[in-house]
Amino acid sequence: MKYRESGRSPLALSTAGGFMWGKQLLTKIFILAGMTFAALPSPAQQNDTSWYTSPYGANDEIGAVNLLTPEVVREAVKLVKTGKTYPLAMPIDKNLPAFRHRSFHLYNIQPGEQGGNTLGPNKFSFNDELVTAWTGVGTQLNGIGHIGIDNVYYNGNKAADFVTVEGVRKLGIEKVPPMVTRGVVLDMTAHYGKKTVPGGTEFTVADIQAVLKKEGITLRKGDVVLFNTGWLELIGKDNKQFLEVEPGIGMEAAKWLADQGIVAFGGDTWASEVYPNPGTKAEFPVNQFMLAKRGIYNLELIDSRALVQDKAWEFLFVLGQPLYVGSTQVNINPVAIH
Repeated sequence: MKYRESGRSPLALSTAGGFMWGKQLLTKIFILAGMTFAALPSPAQQNDTSWYTSPYGANDEIGAVNLLTPEVVREAVKLVKTGKTYPLAMPIDKNLPAFRHRSFHLYNIQPGEQGGNTLGPNKFSFNDELVTAWTGVGTQLNGIGHIGIDNVYYNGNKAADFVTVEGVRKLGIEKVPPMVTRGVVLDMTAHYGKKTVPGGTEFTVADIQAVLKKEGITLRKGDVVLFNTGWLELIGKDNKQFLEVEPGIGMEAAKWLADQGIVAFGGDTWASEVYPNPGTKAEFPVNQFMLAKRGIYNLELIDSRALVQDKAWEFLFVLGQPLYVGSTQVNINPVAIH
């Protein structure tokens, strides 16, 4: 009846309705596609090579630690009030969860002492350890030669020119001078009101500024910035979750921190950035930006729980890492002095 009243056949109405539905669907598709394309870097952005040149010179291999002048060190030393020291590393053994393919194995060997033998008339005996491990297990310093963008690393160094099977010929961890500077810990557990900040939580500039205000501190050039998220509490309890996701800074916060002149960022997670990256399939874009583009170091699995307990928000940060020639990362035990 309605078809007759309209004066149009069912086929015509069906076609018209289908056309309108199809038009609406296409409109939505184009809108969504536009949103998707807008989220992706443009060809110009993908081919951008302006970041290849370091502000510290064409031959620079140490990045942001150029900011650690004697004056910065002297100011940091003034932060020592109580003399209390805090080791910031996690103990490492074969059970410590590590990123994807990495592992750690230590073996005790007593050469020449089989069957209870000793050496010399004084019955000399000793223990020796052999470690078979990846240098990126446990608390670690990730150097600026560790992360690249399409096989290009800090200061425009191309992998084909400096990477060998026996290590890197540039940007090695042995080039990095001791880091003696002001350290700052930001307690994100208090900010979010949770013992452990949920995985996938992205710290924004506003979040960071709110914590800085609450702790009564401001960032300054040469700082090491550490985030306390409670993530270490998962180790031994839920290693699967520990490695699958994590809270951390996003790109907005990374750019803001870099512009403050920090030399290193990190905390108690294994990548020091929100993972997986919200809304994209990008693999560790914050690390790419900080290390490759800005020469800022990454400090992973830092145990800041004692600092937070004592409300030691700023402190003297001291790090002298093992000088493994050709390595881009290494296990460390930095020390905070309050």
